[in-house]
Amino acid sequence: MNRIINYSIYSLTFFLAAAFYSCTGKVDTSMAKREPYVIPDSLMKTLQTDTAKTSTLTNSIKFNGVVDFNPDKVANIFPLISGNLQDIKVMLGDYVQAGQVLGMIKSVEVANYNVALINAETNVQLTARVLQQQKDLYKSGLASQVDVTNADVAAKQAEASQVAAQRILSINGNNRQGEYFIKSPISGFVVQKNVTNGMSIRTDNGTNLFTISDLKEVWVQANVYEANISKVHVGDEVEVTTISYPDKIFRGKIDKLMNVLDPTNRVMKMRVMLSNPDYLLKPQMFATVMVNNKEDKQATSISSGALFFDHSQYYVLVYKSKADVEIRAVNIISINGSRVFIQSGIKPGDVLIGSDVLQMYEALNN
Repeated sequence: MNRIINYSIYSLTFFLAAAFYSCTGKVDTSMAKREPYVIPDSLMKTLQTDTAKTSTLTNSIKFNGVVDFNPDKVANIFPLISGNLQDIKVMLGDYVQAGQVLGMIKSVEVANYNVALINAETNVQLTARVLQQQKDLYKSGLASQVDVTNADVAAKQAEASQVAAQRILSINGNNRQGEYFIKSPISGFVVQKNVTNGMSIRTDNGTNLFTISDLKEVWVQANVYEANISKVHVGDEVEVTTISYPDKIFRGKIDKLMNVLDPTNRVMKMRVMLSNPDYLLKPQMFATVMVNNKEDKQATSISSGALFFDHSQYYVLVYKSKADVEIRAVNIISINGSRVFIQSGIKPGDVLIGSDVLQMYEALNN
């Protein structure tokens, strides 16, 4: 009886062991058959690569700023005459051409300028006739040379008054109906508009009617804290980014440092000049200004598009062939906009995947 029981226990133990090893062997066989990841042909057509290279090490400092129009390319339009404003043709933000009519002022002053010109023209005709009469009387012996001279002076004074009246009316639009047309002196955008239809305006009012700005070139005013004053210089190249265009970099140079500190905020103003041909940058936009300071050192650099972060570590994908892509951890020195400086992990000449890195990283880990 004991023999039968011992035999049964032995048989059961053997069966369980055989089953365990059988299952283990199946898992190992499955793992051994796993094929390496191969980049699909469809992805290869759009795939971008980047080659690590040796570059001059640069450190970046970021500053907060605001976009502003260039006051050297701004026209503030003030009233030259008093009157009632009518027929405003533009709105804030409109683009206008040089000489374009912005509005019209019905003015008593302009009407008076026209009256003054008519009086001057009439006086010229009258004094010219008197001069001719004096000359005829002088020939007949009925007038003296003094009479002729006085008449000649009066005629010349009348002509001078006529020229002055013509010029005054011309400066004020040369309109004979008592109307003054406000025209833009330059081409640009209406960045300020302080008038409405029906408004009465006077020449002693210091407020401008319109402000026209050519936004093909703009300024960015940024704050520099005391600790960073020694790290910025006139002429330094900068990269400017905005909330509106987070993926677009605007490049310019530091145009001016104000060299005085704001007593309240303890910051120095820095001015950056930027070209704005497509008018993407608008006045009062918030901007981030990054100044790159070059050092007398060399380091391996790559495109920022080749770098990604996972589990508290930076990685890159080293490309050797479609079937040989290696995930490699790297240590970085700094990230300066579109360039990343690497301390260790790769060497100059290594070819890296420069696009769709996260998608490929997930595929390699599956």
